[in-house]
Amino acid sequence: MNGTAVHERFPAPVPASWRIALPHTAAAVPTARALVRTALAEGELSADCDTAELLTAELVANAVEHTAGGAPIELVVELLPTGCQVEVHDGDPSPPADLTRPDLEPPDPWQEHGRGLLLIRTLSSSCGHRPTGSGKAVWFRLPAVPAQRRRQA
Repeated sequence: MNGTAVHERFPAPVPASWRIALPHTAAAVPTARALVRTALAEGELSADCDTAELLTAELVANAVEHTAGGAPIELVVELLPTGCQVEVHDGDPSPPADLTRPDLEPPDPWQEHGRGLLLIRTLSSSCGHRPTGSGKAVWFRLPAVPAQRRRQA
């Protein structure tokens, strides 16, 4: 060796992802929450599990309630070096009306509905929707939280 430092290069970790078909029923909501909790427990650097579960439940409940037909919906969870992204795919190509438009009036506090997309806009680092070959995907991202900080919470 001539005194020069040797730096080994390791490949970047491949992001982990899960893709699960869920029934087009209300039973999909607790199942999706459990699947997100399990997926986030797998990663050493992941996102806030409670927030991810809450926002996933909102997306799945909206997909079940606002899309016609009995075709399954699909949950996609990706663990990334920067956090996680959760997508819910459904067969309706219509975009969710107030997901990315913060200029809308706040929901009526006396109504039972209308807060889900507000929660997603407020608690996620970013969110949106995109068309797919069979409908649309609605998604949110949460930033990474180091594993030791998650255990203390």
